Amino acid sequence: MRYAFISLLLLVLSSCAQLQDIQQANDFLQPQTASHGIQLDYEGFTLWLDCAQHGAVKFSYIATHDIGHLKRISRFFLDPNVPLECQQTSYKGYGHDYDRGHLVPANHMDHSKTAIRQSNFMTNILPQAAAMNRGAWLLTEEIIECYRDIDQLRVIGGVIWGHNSNDDYFVASHGIKTPDAFWKVIIRGQGQKQTAIAWVVPNSQQATKQNLDRYLVTIADLEKMTGEKIPIAEEAKHDKPKRSWDIPSGCDKG
Repeated sequence: MRYAFISLLLLVLSSCAQLQDIQQANDFLQPQTASHGIQLDYEGFTLWLDCAQHGAVKFSYIATHDIGHLKRISRFFLDPNVPLECQQTSYKGYGHDYDRGHLVPANHMDHSKTAIRQSNFMTNILPQAAAMNRGAWLLTEEIIECYRDIDQLRVIGGVIWGHNSNDDYFVASHGIKTPDAFWKVIIRGQGQKQTAIAWVVPNSQQATKQNLDRYLVTIADLEKMTGEKIPIAEEAKHDKPKRSWDIPSGCDKG
């Protein structure tokens, strides 16, 4: 049964441009137990930080109707209230064609000066392949930005660190390894009308907007993969849409 499960998840990701961009995929697709560290309650979002990794393992927030248009700030910061041994050692850019990628995007916190600044704390930042951060991962953020004006959304996501050391370029400069993948769930609606969508996005330059549908997974498979328990009705955990939710016509993604 274990091998059948792994084969199913590999099939989900097998249409990625090349599997070598997800080194040792079996390692992060195997069933795991969730391990949460320090809980950081920021304004509008929550992170769980693993001090051993010097980075976050999970994030969560509620996306409500967009009422803010504050500009994203360009500076990044260490969190002055978090022990230094639990954070990255630098807030500078990564290089190697990797972005300082947000777990919780600044655009979803643009209703508050405090929240948008806190979204630029390095506790909310991890190395993300530039094409992924500006491609598939960005598209998930745009979907949230559009659908939060239709329904209140619950967003839960996290990090799959994996065991690929070939792209761990930032251990010396930032004290951080490079995650193998990121996952995200959007929950929409209540009760019997509740629906959800989930992705596991490889931290790869091939993870473009055009490839986002390749990373769709069921909630049930995501739970097995990460050890998380997603708060949604059991019968909805086995549904997987054929494609990612469409961006509604006229949506203001700003």
